[in-house]
Amino acid sequence: MVDSWERARQVLEAAGLPPGHLAHLRPLSGGTYNTVEELLLTDGRRYVLKVPPAPTVPGLTYESELLVSEAEFYRVAAQADVPAPRVVALGSHLLMTACPGDPWNGSLTDPERAALRTELGRQVARLHTLTGPGFGYPSGALGPLAPDWRTAFTAMLDAVLDDARRYAARLPRPADAVARMLRAAYDALDEVTVPRPVHFDLWPGNILVDRASGEARIGGLIDGERMFWGDPLADFVSLALLGDIKRDEAFLAGYREAGGRADFDVPARLRLALYRSYLYLIMLTETVPRAVDTAQDRWVQETVAPELAAALAEVEDLAS
Repeated sequence: MVDSWERARQVLEAAGLPPGHLAHLRPLSGGTYNTVEELLLTDGRRYVLKVPPAPTVPGLTYESELLVSEAEFYRVAAQADVPAPRVVALGSHLLMTACPGDPWNGSLTDPERAALRTELGRQVARLHTLTGPGFGYPSGALGPLAPDWRTAFTAMLDAVLDDARRYAARLPRPADAVARMLRAAYDALDEVTVPRPVHFDLWPGNILVDRASGEARIGGLIDGERMFWGDPLADFVSLALLGDIKRDEAFLAGYREAGGRADFDVPARLRLALYRSYLYLIMLTETVPRAVDTAQDRWVQETVAPELAAALAEVEDLAS
């Protein structure tokens, strides 16, 4: 087995970087699937190396080839002039540049938070102006990109529901009942006709805040491995994780200012309920293959399961 230092040197050499200049290596916390390490070279350059788990490690169906989707998000972010890592090399691993800053946390003042949320809104709107070649995961984990959003997203839902059945995940309702309830909202998916880049994991831990200039700015949007081509409205779920994006006035102001569309009519609310259901199904199901500890399992059941139940109830209410 190759140790982390030797693996990092091999990756650097393959990328045309001097392996002998590796000065420091440290694991980065926060990831729940891939191994993530920061590499510091003697000249001060910083890189991040992501290595997927062995093929024998259990996971969800969509988690196959996550690094392909992550690299695609960073390519898109560069095109939209949004701060994010830049891909250095992609193979059985992903080597990328490191972004400045630390994960968004509770140390921000209210004015700082409002300014950053507005800035974030502008950046996400710029991402959402871009278009893709089709709908679904760039990784191909669920098959080739689809020509329409309904086909792609219902396949995504079917895959996670199959995972829930396979792992006997604890859901607030049986998987078959969840599937029946969600079908009532599928017509709303037909309103989405252009594939846009969706990060789908923009909770505070994946937003870096940089204070190097003395003023808090967004240093980078990271961990784009859940990226797919789809409805930009889907990004609002993780941006207001376990909450309601309509209450985030600063974000919405920046988003609309930069040309983003944020309407909340009945079809949009139905789609949001579908996307919330999808994310919460993932969060509930992944606890099984990841063998989370008792405290994490309790938190998911007490916090996420009720949110899934609420999203299903909203589908039922709006669809009727």
